[in-house]
Amino acid sequence: MLLATLPAQYARFLGTDWSTDVEVWPDGRAKFVPNGLRVIESLLLQRFPPEDVAVCYPDQLDQFVGEDTRVIGIHAHNPLGITFATDVYAGFYGRECEPINAAEFRRLVQHPAMENHREHLRVIVGGPGAWQIEHKQLQQEWRIDCLVIGEAEETALDLFERAVRGEPLPPRVECSSPRLESIPVTRHRSTFGVVEITRGCGRGCQFCSVALRGGKSIPLPQILANVRHQVAEGADHITLTTEDLFLYQQGKKFQTNRRALKEMFEAVAAVPGIRYISLTHGTIAPAVVEPEVIEDLSPVAVGYSVHRHAASTHPENRYAMMFVGLETGSVRLFKQFMKGKAYPFRPEQWPEVVLKGMQVMNRHNWFPMCTFIIGLPGETREDTRDSLDLLFALKDAKWCVIPTLFVPLEDTRLEKKEGARIARLTDLQWEFFFTCWRYNMDFFRRQRSVQWKFNMGIPLYYYTLGRRLFGSAMKYPLFRLAHFPEWCLRRKLYLDFSGRMHPRYQVSGEVEIPAEHRRPELPVLT
Repeated sequence: MLLATLPAQYARFLGTDWSTDVEVWPDGRAKFVPNGLRVIESLLLQRFPPEDVAVCYPDQLDQFVGEDTRVIGIHAHNPLGITFATDVYAGFYGRECEPINAAEFRRLVQHPAMENHREHLRVIVGGPGAWQIEHKQLQQEWRIDCLVIGEAEETALDLFERAVRGEPLPPRVECSSPRLESIPVTRHRSTFGVVEITRGCGRGCQFCSVALRGGKSIPLPQILANVRHQVAEGADHITLTTEDLFLYQQGKKFQTNRRALKEMFEAVAAVPGIRYISLTHGTIAPAVVEPEVIEDLSPVAVGYSVHRHAASTHPENRYAMMFVGLETGSVRLFKQFMKGKAYPFRPEQWPEVVLKGMQVMNRHNWFPMCTFIIGLPGETREDTRDSLDLLFALKDAKWCVIPTLFVPLEDTRLEKKEGARIARLTDLQWEFFFTCWRYNMDFFRRQRSVQWKFNMGIPLYYYTLGRRLFGSAMKYPLFRLAHFPEWCLRRKLYLDFSGRMHPRYQVSGEVEIPAEHRRPELPVLT
């Protein structure tokens, strides 16, 4: 995601060599790759001998592609940089800037090793970002034989076999969510030690394709087998990957299974060789429904975390980080597009749920990375003010907040809607955007001695480039990011951090679950 925020034309000045500085085995194969490729590799090894299947990085393609090669499968995570949180940032350098990951993907699909053998091989592209290639109508230009959209466990093997036999492939294949038994144990190490624990979500957020697919949990023995395979190839860091952590082995109506979660965390931590465990995604409502689940998981989630911050009360200042989608402070937009996020609470309770959930997480040294979406369809100035009010109420939270622009993703209920554009942001939306980053800088910055250089550079950017690209609406929000005194900004901006403004929302003692959503009390057995 970071590479999609940086323009390729300035890459040599930005120190991004780490993005292509890879580790390989003596024979040139990749030591670790995205987990999606490892899944496909495991499927192929069910049918083909190991010597016929190679997983490599682009720079090693010429070691493996030759006269005997019949099919190349490419993993596309974010090939053009047009997903949430990424397509906006490269635009700060100019409207025509190509992000680094888009330039690298183009270099891959036009690699000479592939071009020289096109007559006898097929190219299949899949992964979560494959839809972007279709969206930009680049499939023919890049001579991609087949685009695979969706989860490919029950489709990929057939496509590869047809390609090996020299049969034509369909230009596009759309896959449905696979049966649980179709998801294989992976054989080799993945990037960041990724190990899946669930698939799908089912909460129904209209801007997300995953939310429309029911959740399923990977069996614990398979999770542990995947962990051991990671460790066997040198991994000491495991990333438990899920669309929603609290849906692992869930009960009815998204009920969190505390026992199963705790058992799984402890079992992974007990595998010899594991030093660190990271989390991916989760919702905030379960922390409010049952705060004990955060307490139960903290010995592993915090104790095995690689992250450290002085604000943590852990003896080693460790904290757990997890992506949490907050998306909006507007109850109207929340109710329209994502009301399942709050269950079992009502949409009207969303601000209370967010504040209480943040309090619970912070108390146990969970500092979440939260996303907000700017420019949801039909967003009004009042909606933006509601989000700013919630952001203001969270000013003392321990968190990272990532403002994103709405993108109409493929296979979502909003795929036909118009996306938000950075050049069209209003003054209030700019204020939300830069206030988020001011929070992050103040909470996470390590070297305060260089802060003044950044502060001086912001007005320089505005007057030399920003004003020309985006107009004057960004001026005062941008100056807040540069730590201009609040007394000179408060008459220009909606939020006032000078001490005269009081939060619209307050953390309540308890957020009441509506009667219609309460679980019946279990009888006491004696």
